[in-house]
Amino acid sequence: MDSILLVSSAEKVFPVFTEMLVPAHCSQIVPATSGAAARRLLAENDYDAVIVNCPLSDEFGHELGRLAADRSGAGVILLVKNEIADEVSAKVENAGVFVVPRPVSKPFFFQAFKLVAAARARILGLKSENLRLQSKIEEIRLVDRAKCALIQYLNMTEQQAHRYIEKQAMDMRLPRREIAQNILKTYEM
Repeated sequence: MDSILLVSSAEKVFPVFTEMLVPAHCSQIVPATSGAAARRLLAENDYDAVIVNCPLSDEFGHELGRLAADRSGAGVILLVKNEIADEVSAKVENAGVFVVPRPVSKPFFFQAFKLVAAARARILGLKSENLRLQSKIEEIRLVDRAKCALIQYLNMTEQQAHRYIEKQAMDMRLPRREIAQNILKTYEM
């Protein structure tokens, strides 16, 4: 992970967490001292991870964690007192926010950070696959509409319309999507 937003009202923890994140090869660690400042930074920039040391001066921080998880592809870690970790976890785990109880050792924090990075990578892969499949579905719908236009206006059968689109795509070395769009421009005006 390259960029990390580190949110804590206690400024003395910034060097501690920066030192813990050095082994993870984080190139940019951006500090924020309040929930409001963190929200502004989240609106302006994309981060690979958001780490919130709860409570913050202007809010507890779990709302910020949910917001960061919902509106970005960032992995989110909330650091909370050990006594309330289960309670906070119940509030944020459905949003994909990891809760780490404090005090936390360096090896445990690093392991939690690596888990968040792995989960984020998996989610980004699934989002990419989802976009690819949505694009494919849109192409199929477009080609089907073009086939219907050929059937309606040129009295072709479904097989003839399919073959026509495929042959045009091969002969003109264009994607089927583009051939379908050209057909629809011609017949659906």
